[in-house]
Amino acid sequence: MSTLENGSSSSAGIRRFALMAKPLGALLCATSLLALAGCSGNVQTGTQPRELTSIDQSVNVQGLWSQGIGSLTQARYPITPAISGDTLYASDAEGNIRAINRETGKVKWEKHLETPISSGLTADGGQLYAGTRNGEVIVFGEDNGDIVWRSRVSSEVIAPPQLNSGQVVVQSVDGTLTALDRFTGDQQWLYASSQPALTLRGTGAPRTIDPVSFAGFANGRLAAFDNRSGQQLWDLRVAVPQGRTEVEQLVDLDGQPVLTQDGRLFVTSYNGRVMALDARNGQPIWDREQSSYHTPVLVGDYLFTVTADSHIMALDANNGRVIWNQDALEGRSLSAPIFVDNKLVVGDYQGYLHVIDARSGEQEGRTHPGGDGISITPLTDGEHVYVLTNDGELIAYALNDIGKQ
Repeated sequence: MSTLENGSSSSAGIRRFALMAKPLGALLCATSLLALAGCSGNVQTGTQPRELTSIDQSVNVQGLWSQGIGSLTQARYPITPAISGDTLYASDAEGNIRAINRETGKVKWEKHLETPISSGLTADGGQLYAGTRNGEVIVFGEDNGDIVWRSRVSSEVIAPPQLNSGQVVVQSVDGTLTALDRFTGDQQWLYASSQPALTLRGTGAPRTIDPVSFAGFANGRLAAFDNRSGQQLWDLRVAVPQGRTEVEQLVDLDGQPVLTQDGRLFVTSYNGRVMALDARNGQPIWDREQSSYHTPVLVGDYLFTVTADSHIMALDANNGRVIWNQDALEGRSLSAPIFVDNKLVVGDYQGYLHVIDARSGEQEGRTHPGGDGISITPLTDGEHVYVLTNDGELIAYALNDIGKQ
């Protein structure tokens, strides 16, 4: 059920919903220096999954079209699709990339690489960016899939490459952050973080703008970098290792930092905290104990998070106060959430798609695409929702309020 704190849903804040930062899929994958997780977004926390119960559905989740993309492999690489204009770009783990009309689901073009893809895709400025298992970043033309350039980085790339006006900033699984020239692929600078002996096999995507990049690492630290030189501007420990075993001491920052226009930075950590920081100097504004390996979603004064044990929570972005806590999906290995039309949408390990009211946390709708679960963050164009299942089926949905269809 959804639990409201202090008897209020803070409706004034919800009315001011304005998407300030779009999460780009900082997602987990399967194995590690030691295998801990079965797949992207499916970390074994020991919490038993709750059985689904019937709900009073107020939203009809209507399937529009589906397209087979191909397997994400047993490792379930987090190959998040990308949207650009009227086109969806999606790839399987073997490097088969497709451009798909997002209204009709028809394939515009497809390209087969000899190199397996491992990262989520990023589309911008007429080009498509992807990382590979053998440690390359490859850039394609959006209109035909032809390779523009390819560049080697330190190791396998799982997090989607991030862009500013002149750079591609890439975080590799070995904890290395690399800045490449956006137009040539030439390396501009590199930063290598210290890695603990045991990590979740996943890397948070850095958040980059023209002057600086913000990146979280598997050692529990968050840092800001000057994009001109790669010099570290500030560094903060977000999560402190605790417990007797290496598993208990995991403190990965696998969610992408969320940056606001007024200079606040929101970050989550596994076995650590969710925090709001001043992006200029790394000084904490507030923090609360909460374990999460997902990117949060900031909308107006609401910060939505999915915890490691699959509670969906709404926090007051100004002070970290819990507004509501939806625990009916506990233990179901939820994906990171997306926000669309005052609703949150998440997938789970059994392949169910859940629709949650963002004001109250109540369950509004549910559908079951089937397949082998949903661990990749769904996508939205602001109108429709696009879901890639673990067995490679890309499905478009419309969310229709019952009685308003």
